[in-house]
Amino acid sequence: MTIADPAPPPSPPAPHPAPPETTRPAERNRKVQRIVILGGGFGGVYTALNLEKIFRRNEGVEITLISRDNYFLMTPFLFEAGSGVLEPRHAVSPIRMMFSRARFVDAEVERIDFNARKVHARHTPDNFEYDVEYDQLVIALGGITNRSLIPGSEKAFGFKTLGDAIFLRNKIIDLLEQADVEEDVDRRRKLLTLVIIGGGLVGVELMGEMTEFVHNLLRSYPRIPRELVRFVLIEAHNRIMPEMEESLAAYATDVLWKRGVSFLTGVRVKAIEEGKVVLPEGVEPATIDAETIILTAGLTANPLLEKLPLEKAKNGRVVVDGSMRTSSHHEVWALGDCAAIPDKNGNPYPPLAQHALREARVLARNIAAVVRGGRDAKIEKFDYETMGMLASLGRFRGVGRVGSFKIRGFLAWWVWRSYYLLQMPRWERKIRVVLDWTIALFFRNDVVKLDLFGETHPTRKSPCPPQTPVAGVQQVD
Repeated sequence: MTIADPAPPPSPPAPHPAPPETTRPAERNRKVQRIVILGGGFGGVYTALNLEKIFRRNEGVEITLISRDNYFLMTPFLFEAGSGVLEPRHAVSPIRMMFSRARFVDAEVERIDFNARKVHARHTPDNFEYDVEYDQLVIALGGITNRSLIPGSEKAFGFKTLGDAIFLRNKIIDLLEQADVEEDVDRRRKLLTLVIIGGGLVGVELMGEMTEFVHNLLRSYPRIPRELVRFVLIEAHNRIMPEMEESLAAYATDVLWKRGVSFLTGVRVKAIEEGKVVLPEGVEPATIDAETIILTAGLTANPLLEKLPLEKAKNGRVVVDGSMRTSSHHEVWALGDCAAIPDKNGNPYPPLAQHALREARVLARNIAAVVRGGRDAKIEKFDYETMGMLASLGRFRGVGRVGSFKIRGFLAWWVWRSYYLLQMPRWERKIRVVLDWTIALFFRNDVVKLDLFGETHPTRKSPCPPQTPVAGVQQVD
C-alpha cells in the first residue's frame, strides 16, 4: 500500500496591488506654501533666485514667477542693443533657463484678489486667463515711462523695453535713408534732428550711445553732411545728470558737446506735437522740429497698482515698511521700481538696479523667515548705502563714482562694462556679450533694419479664441 504525502495547504489569495505611492504620508498632510512673484525684472527674478537657494531642499514650498516676457532684460545693456553694438538677444536671458525649480508663467497680470489670495493673469496671444493662488505675494512690476508730465507725450518714443530699442534703431536708419535722397534743406534738417527730453542718467547714456551710433552710420551715407545732423538734450534741472556730483556732470557735458550735442537746461518742455517740441515762452527757439523725439523724463508706477487697495505714495508706488512688507496685507510684499522703500532717514530708495538686486536678497530672507516661523517671525529691514553710480557715454568714455572715488573717461567706461557683465545671468550670455564687444572694436555699425514691427510700434493686445489651458494652472471661465 502506498501512502500519499498530505496535500499542501492552499495558498492565500494574492492581495490586490496597491496604487503607486506618489506622495509620502508626511507630505500629504503638510500644507504647501505658495510664493508668487509678479514681474520679471531685477527685483522679481532675483527674489525668485534667492528663494530657490533658500528652499532648494524644501518640497513644501512652491515658487512661481509671472511675467509677460519670457526673458530677463539686462537694462543697462539696452543702449548698446539699440545701437547695434550688442546683438539684441544677447542683452536678455531666458527666464526658464535661469531657474532650477521655480515655476514660470508667461502671462500679464490683470488684477489681484487679496481676499481670495489669487492673481488673475492673461496670456494674451491665446487669450488665456488664469487663477494663480498664493500664500505670500511679491509685487515687482517695475515702472513705465512717465507720460503724464508733458502734453502730447504719447507722440514721443519711450526707451524702456527691448522692443523700444529695436524700433528706435529702425527709425533712425530709415530717417537717414530718407535724408540721403531729400533735396529740401529744411526737411533734411528735421529728418536729422534727434531730441531727448530728460537729462538724467538714462537720457545722458542714451545720448552718448546715439551720437556714436549716428556718427558711425554716416560713413555709409556720404551724401549727408555732418553739419546737418543735430542732437538736443533738454533737462528741467539747471544741469544734466542731477543724480551725480557737478564735476562729473560737467565732464559728461564736455564729452557730449564735442560730439555736437546742444543742451537746454533749466527748461521744462511745454508740449510735444507731431514732429515738434514746443518750448515755454521766453526760450529760443520757441519750437524744435525733429522727427526723432525720445522721452526719458523719469518713470511712473505700473498702471496696475492704481487698482490695488494698497497705500501708495504720491508717485504711485506701493508704500511698504523697511522690511518691504505692506501694512494692510502682511502676506504682500513689494520691491524695485514699484515700491517706496524707506531708508533710515525715511526717504525712498532710488529705482536703481543695484538697489533692486540687494532688496531681493533681503526680501527672500524675510519671506523664508515668515514661511518657517509664521506671521510674527523676526524679519530684517533693508539698509543699503549706494556703492556708487556709473554712466556710459558711448565708445571708451564714461563717468561715475565708486565709493569715494570719482572716475572718468576710459576707466569709468571699463568699470561700467565690467560691473554689469558680472551681473549678467548665465556664463553663456556673458561670453556672447564679450564676443559682441570684441567684434564691435573692429567693425562699423551696420545699416540693416530689423524690420519686425513695420511703421507702428507693436501693441501687446492680440486677442485670440481661448484654447486648452496649460496643465497645473487654473483657467478662469
